[in-house]
Amino acid sequence: MKSSIKSINEQCLIAIKEKTTAKDNAGKKYELTDETVFVDGHKLYRIRALKDFGNIKAGDLGGFVESELALSHEGNCWVYEDAKVFEGALVWGNAQVYGDAKISDSARIYENAKIGGYADVYGKAKVYGNAKVERFAAVFGNAQVYADAIVNDYAIVGDNAKIRGQAKVGGHLIIGGAATID
Repeated sequence: MKSSIKSINEQCLIAIKEKTTAKDNAGKKYELTDETVFVDGHKLYRIRALKDFGNIKAGDLGGFVESELALSHEGNCWVYEDAKVFEGALVWGNAQVYGDAKISDSARIYENAKIGGYADVYGKAKVYGNAKVERFAAVFGNAQVYADAIVNDYAIVGDNAKIRGQAKVGGHLIIGGAATID
């Protein structure tokens, strides 16, 4: 008798947990998994898609975020592979962060922006429009990269610089101050 009561109680607890999880995940496109990494003292969680959207299928694993505040549940934005988003950084719209890219501090990545390779975007930097930051490039401070601009190949963009339009910045170039490159 006791074992059947215990079994019924266990089944009830499992059913409650499943219903709670389903309710908690309603409207969400991803969940945090138990797989974690520590980056600069921050605990990040690998994400898993809960539904199909864009080129993502339910069950696909993504990169790492510090919390659900880092990656929007709306749009087709996604953090892929081993990319990391943490420390107040935000990704939304249809933006993509991939490879081993790091987005941190208060950086904002949105619209159709793509951040990849070993790119590092931090501070209050913004990357948006159809802009790309790739291959060991860094964008920081209050810098902005937008429209169809590309920053790659070890380029550094900082301070209050703006890289916009069809501009392409690469090859160890350093842009800072209040420079604007179209």
